Amino acid sequence: MKIYRFLHDSRPAIAVGDGEHLFRYDGSDALHLGARIDEPPHLIAGVQLLPPVSPSKIVAVGRNYADHAKELGNEAPAEPILFLKPPSALLPPNGTIVRPPQSQRVDYEGELAVVIGEGGTVLGYTCANDVTARDLQKKDVQFTRAKSFDTFLPLGPCIETDANPNDLRLTTRVNGATKQDGRTSMMVFDCAFLVAYISSVMTLLPGDVILTGTPAGVGPLAAGDVVEVEIERIGVLRNVVA
Repeated sequence: MKIYRFLHDSRPAIAVGDGEHLFRYDGSDALHLGARIDEPPHLIAGVQLLPPVSPSKIVAVGRNYADHAKELGNEAPAEPILFLKPPSALLPPNGTIVRPPQSQRVDYEGELAVVIGEGGTVLGYTCANDVTARDLQKKDVQFTRAKSFDTFLPLGPCIETDANPNDLRLTTRVNGATKQDGRTSMMVFDCAFLVAYISSVMTLLPGDVILTGTPAGVGPLAAGDVVEVEIERIGVLRNVVA
């Protein structure tokens, strides 16, 4: 099942989609999908999508693909490397990634995101772009500033509740050219391990998001670029760059 959030009468609304249409449900929270509202369906192409969830925190995992760790001159870690991105970095599908004046090198990082449900269970999965000011990351050593600018976390277009996360194809395209092409089976630590590991550190609340890392092929974004993160069974997250 694909769960979407979108603007309806200037307020967040929740819907289930079939790939082309949205069927609205009670409430605005994917965690508590209510009864279906009896009204004509909305065309996905005709609505303003929102990030599919509103998390209290976003926990990201660094260097979780050995090939990506290698391309940045690092070894694959012996245990997960964790950092946080703020909810203020969230950006909806089709929103604009804004390159900050403090950075001369802003990179895309396509990722599978885990959405937490009730009681620390997994509600489903979505696409993410862990946008990174690469020059600031190298300068600062730790990741906070480089990962936290507003618009630095496109998320969506939906939550897929039925996907098996262990071997999904993940591709990132810039202006139609494929830049990343990997599979989630290449992760150093799989989704189940990450949920358990992070839960041993902090309480994961309903709606929280885990970013599971990016495969090799990261690179810079320029003003005017169109970047797409596609994960099979989930969909395509598309954003433009300014």
